[in-house]
Amino acid sequence: MAGLAVKAGSRPPWLGLGAAVWVQASAGTSSAFALYSHALKVALGADQSQIALLGVACNVGDSLGLLPGVVCNKLHPALLLLVAAASGLLGYGATWLAVSGIAPALPYWLIWIALCVGSNSGAWMSTAVLVTNMRNFPLSRGAVAGILKGYSGLSAAVYTAIYTGALHGSAANLLLFLTLGVATVCLLAMYFVRPCEPSLVENSSERVHFLFVQISSALLGVYLVAATTLDNFVTLSPALNYSLLAIMVILILSPVAIPVKMTLFRTNRRKGSSAADNDQTEPFILPSSTEPNLGNIEDEDPADIDVLLAEGEGAVKQKRKKPRRGEDFRFREALLKADFWLLFGVFFIGVGSGVTVLNNLAQIGIAAGSADTTIAVSLFSLGNFFGRLGGGAVSDYLVRSRTIPRTVLIIGTQLVMIINYLVFALGLYATLYISVGILGICYGVHFSVMVSTSSELFGLKQFGKIYNFILLANPLGALVFSSLAGYIYDLEAAKQHSAGAVGDSENVTVCYGPSCFRLTFCVLSGMACLGTLLGVVLTVRIRPVYQKLYGGSQPRISGH
Repeated sequence: MAGLAVKAGSRPPWLGLGAAVWVQASAGTSSAFALYSHALKVALGADQSQIALLGVACNVGDSLGLLPGVVCNKLHPALLLLVAAASGLLGYGATWLAVSGIAPALPYWLIWIALCVGSNSGAWMSTAVLVTNMRNFPLSRGAVAGILKGYSGLSAAVYTAIYTGALHGSAANLLLFLTLGVATVCLLAMYFVRPCEPSLVENSSERVHFLFVQISSALLGVYLVAATTLDNFVTLSPALNYSLLAIMVILILSPVAIPVKMTLFRTNRRKGSSAADNDQTEPFILPSSTEPNLGNIEDEDPADIDVLLAEGEGAVKQKRKKPRRGEDFRFREALLKADFWLLFGVFFIGVGSGVTVLNNLAQIGIAAGSADTTIAVSLFSLGNFFGRLGGGAVSDYLVRSRTIPRTVLIIGTQLVMIINYLVFALGLYATLYISVGILGICYGVHFSVMVSTSSELFGLKQFGKIYNFILLANPLGALVFSSLAGYIYDLEAAKQHSAGAVGDSENVTVCYGPSCFRLTFCVLSGMACLGTLLGVVLTVRIRPVYQKLYGGSQPRISGH
């Protein structure tokens, strides 16, 4: 992001974080697929394998972040948010036309592309706010990753509350809301999400501010699940429904209280700001801690060109030293590291299997005897949120106090997933909600740990590319596991229909009972065993890196 101006002062980063919270709470549109998947199934006359592939389309779009990862170093975050707004309008707008019946019957392949384009808005939104805020707060990467990925995990609960409270359970209205709502949030946040002058020394006030955001986000998560559960058991008046939604909006707005407080009660500028306090056009990317000073650096591409030209003229005789883990890597250099692919593999198994359950949650609920999936979606979202938030906070404690790699948390969650998938395989209604909540926590931990770990191992200079490439493990895992789940489900549904277990001819594609997903969950449990093994290998390999980064009195983290 060479030459991109940064905003000086202590308030702009927090104002940007407050806006980023809104962006992330809106970015998880792919997680709302379960709320309208049945309406899509009816509108398209599709079977479960086709619906599973539409869920994969959402995951593919949400994870196709290589392009925003490449351009985030060259373009202002506002431009990335503008692309996200356009993507949401086009993709979800087309899907809304199909479900609402306003347009003629659209072909299946076009809906697949539309969902991919619409959910891709989340990749642009997340890249814009995550990369910007990770660089604005380089000493609090775990907290920032946990908070922002946590709010993204709450998206499903936010959309569920809106779906049940204001949209009266209408899938068509939800898709229209996604079409217009995502674009509106992106356009409003464009001014506030911007590169700012980072704080380079830890201070107590910053820790208190992060604690406030974490507490307020936790209250929001608990509130959303309570409100959704209440709406399912009690008939609420329209006035009460809108009152509950207003409280939700206030809770999402709560991080903005930090810059408001800083405006009303002014203090000295943050300690540790760079020496060029008055320079408003300082480059956004800061050099690695291995450099002898904190001067400006340029983006790698122009610098590489200059070096090559100089070498061609005989003025320079040098070869770039290969970075060590914990320093700034180029994207292609990171691809050659075994640690990169171990992290990719662990993420593939943990997140790919989790999102498969999320995409099939409506059918899993019906098979277990639960017709309403809103509570299950909310519980998964709440668990996802606490997993992301807690994963960031707990991993920060582990690395700072014990120099234990963050990936220890992934080992623990994979062990839990082994048992949890076996409980899922029982197909019991009594354990459905508990299992969904636990899986949500495990799913969320993978996201926050992956974000922080990849930035620490390979630096922040090309973090956007590296992070978004690893994120591709999400749709790849969803494609593999969802294809298996859909095939087994349709096979069992056909068996039940041919045996006369399902009397209604309209329910040929519906499966009931534990057999619908039993084999799928046994396979997922076995994959979690492999994920645990990969996590152990990765943790052992990177332990020396964390001892080097966090073993001294001051952390030595690349990118600041």
